[in-house]
Amino acid sequence: MRFPRLVPDKVCTTPITVYREGGLNRDGSPKRTVIFDGKCNYSEKTFQRMTADKQLITLNAVALFNGDIAPDVDDIEGEADVLHGIHRRIYASQKCRDPDGAVNYTRLELI
Repeated sequence: MRFPRLVPDKVCTTPITVYREGGLNRDGSPKRTVIFDGKCNYSEKTFQRMTADKQLITLNAVALFNGDIAPDVDDIEGEADVLHGIHRRIYASQKCRDPDGAVNYTRLELI
């Protein structure tokens, strides 16, 4: 059985580049590798989350992607460049799955 796509390609209109940070370059700057370069459904809305340490974190945006943008990575960490100029930090990532176990869409919460 094929399940419907909850974030179809026709609603993904905002260009985005998602980077993963890991390791250091020779000059001491963090090494950034591109995980995804394409389009997403991007919405800016400020909302707050409480951490386990009882601190409030203000989130600024949510990016939704059709399918799995990083199949080899379970937890996506790093940065996202939206609209070629807006730099956001990834606070949380979520891979929403169908009942058969396939990833339907990926959600990134951005600071």
